[in-house]
This record gives sequence, C-alpha cells and structure tokens, in this order.
Amino acid sequence: MIFIVVKFTAKPEHADQWLARVDEFTQATRAEPGNLFFEWSRSVDDPNTFVLVEAFADGDAGAAHVQSDHFKAGIATLSSLVASTPQIVNVEAPGDGWSVMAEVQPTA
Repeated sequence: MIFIVVKFTAKPEHADQWLARVDEFTQATRAEPGNLFFEWSRSVDDPNTFVLVEAFADGDAGAAHVQSDHFKAGIATLSSLVASTPQIVNVEAPGDGWSVMAEVQPTA
C-alpha cells in the first residue's frame, strides 16, 4: 500500500472552514476504487494545522489519484488555503490498511 501523511498549515482566515472547503475533494478521493482511507485531523496544539492520513492500494491507484480531475481541483483549492508549503511523508508499506494494535485493549 502507498501510505501518505501530509501536514498543512492553513491561513488563519481559512482554518475554521478548512474541512468544508476540502469536502468535495475528500469525498471524491474516498470514492476512488484504489483508495483505502482518506482522513483529516486538526491539531490540538495549533488550530491552523491539519493532518491528512491517506492510503492507496498500490502505485497504480496512487497514480490514478494524482491524475484525476478532482485531485487537480483539490490542489487548486488547497493552494488557496495554505499559509506555507505542506510537509509530506510518502512511503510504500506492507498490508492493505489498518491493523489492530495489540498493546491497547478496552477495559470494562
């Protein structure tokens, strides 16, 4: 699987509307056949920081994603919202999605 984490710093005037502004891109990406997950989080330390955790089944699925019209539109939207160039981690990882964490189990 292709595993990607991207950290975005929003312009302060766009931070509160970030998720709404990227929703069309988010929904279109989640609908791609090769998308495994596409999840946004907002930093608890900096309300202008958003982290995207995403994965694709393989390199072909990742390539299809970046060649899609919704990716191009999403990049244009994101470019208008960010205060700085995003930081990214992009790696090929074994597996096909989330695994169960053995060390933490719910207690009664």
